[in-house]
Order: sequence, then structure tokens, then C-alpha cells
Amino acid sequence: MAITTGLASPTIDCSDTAVLLAFYQKLTGWQTRYESEEYGAISPEGKGWNGGLGFQKVEGYVAPDWPGRDRPQQMHLDFYVENLEKAQRQALEIGAVLAESQPEPDRWRVFLDPAGHPFCLCVEPE
Repeated sequence: MAITTGLASPTIDCSDTAVLLAFYQKLTGWQTRYESEEYGAISPEGKGWNGGLGFQKVEGYVAPDWPGRDRPQQMHLDFYVENLEKAQRQALEIGAVLAESQPEPDRWRVFLDPAGHPFCLCVEPE
């Protein structure tokens, strides 16, 4: 028997909630649900707060060192895309950085968001 009824939203630590919220809003096309200096949230249309992402300001935030282990990634997000090359261009245009290490670039690409968190754009499995 499950204790929870569903996932509200993962929350990502950062130094500037506005920057990260705007980046992921552009990446996903999701709607802003809440925005303050301390916290922001986005989610797909029609989902309310459910199934979205939160962004929480943390004093002294230090970005992960991916793929290094001095400051592990702690978590990362994977997003499916229809066209990997096109999605890469678009992600770079909105502020993503292509990570140096690319374990399987034909299947997914690793990027860093404006706060330094790794995330992947992935080809959907057939």
C-alpha cells in the first residue's frame, strides 16, 4: 500500500529562482504557477501544481561538478525530444551549456542549466 497519492513536484536548489524558472519554462513550455524571490514553480497546462518543477533559493548554493564527484550531481532531469539535434540548438539558445562529457550522444545529450545542474535531452525509445 502506497503512503503517497502522487508526486507534487521535484524542487531544484539554486541561487536565483527567477533565472532557473525562466530557463525551464522556455525548455518545457510549461506555465509559471508561482514566482517569488525564494521559490518558483512551473507545470504543464491543465495540471495545476502537479507534475511540474519547483525552484528553491539556497544561500551559498554551489553547482554540481558533473561528471566529477567532488560535488556530485545529486539529481538530474531527463526530457524526451522529437529531434535531438533541433532540441540541442534550442536548448543552447535559451542558455543551456553542452556538457563536455557525453556518454551516449546518439541516444541522449547532457547539458547544464543556468545553475549548473545537469539535465538530459533524450530520444524516445522505439
